[in-house]
Amino acid sequence: MVGRREAAPVVVPDPAETTEALLGRVGRGDEAAFELVYARVADVVFGLARSVLRDPHQAEEVAQEVLLEVWRSAARFDEARGSARAWIATLTHRRAVDRVRSSQAARNRDNAVASRSNEREYDEVVEKVERRLEAERVRHCLDGLTPRQRDTVTLAYYGGRSYTDVADVLKLPLGTVKTRMRDGLIRLRDCLGVGSDA
Repeated sequence: MVGRREAAPVVVPDPAETTEALLGRVGRGDEAAFELVYARVADVVFGLARSVLRDPHQAEEVAQEVLLEVWRSAARFDEARGSARAWIATLTHRRAVDRVRSSQAARNRDNAVASRSNEREYDEVVEKVERRLEAERVRHCLDGLTPRQRDTVTLAYYGGRSYTDVADVLKLPLGTVKTRMRDGLIRLRDCLGVGSDA
């Protein structure tokens, strides 16, 4: 089993023993000493985790991770560098802050993906549908023109030709082409509802 050490001789710890001394015993695999350390610091660890995380479920998870880390790394505790409670509080604070950062990074990733997804749906789907509907409306309105008006408008707007070019292609006077264009565009405008309150 991970984290198990060879059984040390069972010596019941003295409840008056300092937490620092108990950590030394925990570092040598003394489960009874760990139970005392756990009883002394579990509430403090949970409270500190809760103050950083705000979420009681995440605070509980972090507290369990920290206490497991205390069990596994008690041998590395150095009393010369500070008290046992300060060492455990530092472990707790670091683990809680790591959890906050990890949760925030996950939320940021999810938001970025959702944002890109929403933009893509709008750009690719909505705009295609709008263009298709608009093209159908224009086709319908073009069908409502007389054949002469439709030919004139189609050559000018879809063929990219000038009025003079349209007159040459249709072999019509320029004035006739302009009249057909004007009448055709008025009918298109009315059909499409452009410039009206409809």
